[in-house]
Amino acid sequence: MIIDDGIVFRQAGEDDTALLVRLYDGAAAWMRANGIRQWKAGEKDAAHFRQIMREGEVWIARDADGAVCGAYELWWSDEEAWGVQPPVAGYVHRLMVDRATAPPGTGRRLLEHAESRIARTGRELARLDCQSTNPRLLAYYRGAGYRVVGEFPSKQAKDGRVYGVILLEQRLLP
Repeated sequence: MIIDDGIVFRQAGEDDTALLVRLYDGAAAWMRANGIRQWKAGEKDAAHFRQIMREGEVWIARDADGAVCGAYELWWSDEEAWGVQPPVAGYVHRLMVDRATAPPGTGRRLLEHAESRIARTGRELARLDCQSTNPRLLAYYRGAGYRVVGEFPSKQAKDGRVYGVILLEQRLLP
C-alpha cells in the first residue's frame, strides 16, 4: 500500500474485479454524457481485469475517507499499438476516475503514481495512447507533460471497429 497526498494506492486483486468493472462503466457513462465517444459501458468485464492482473498490474486509489476514487492499468508491453519495443517503458491504460468520489486532481495523481511505479522498475519512459478523435484527452495528457511521438491509424477494437490512436510518451527521472 502506498499513500500519496492523501490518496492510498494498492494493487488490485481478484476480489476487486467487480469494483473495476463498475469504475470502467461509470467512466464510460461519464464520457458518453459529455460527448466523448471512446469507451462503452459493458466493454470490459471481470475476465478482462483478471487477464491484465496476470500480465501487468492494476492499481486502485482510495481517498482519505476510504472511498474508491480511481484506478488504472499498467502494462509492460503494448505490441498492438507500439509494435515490438525494448523493455524501456511502462504503458498506462484505462485511467479511470470516479467522478462522484474523486477529489480534484485525482487523474493527475493516478498518472503520477503510474510514472513512479514505472520508474521504480528501472524503465525510463511512460507511454500511453488516446483516440485520435478525443482532443480533450490529448490536451490533458500533453498538459501532464506527455509528448506526441506518433499515430497508429488502424487499431482494431474487439468488436471489429477500427479507430486511430495518438501515441504519447514522457521521459521519467530515475
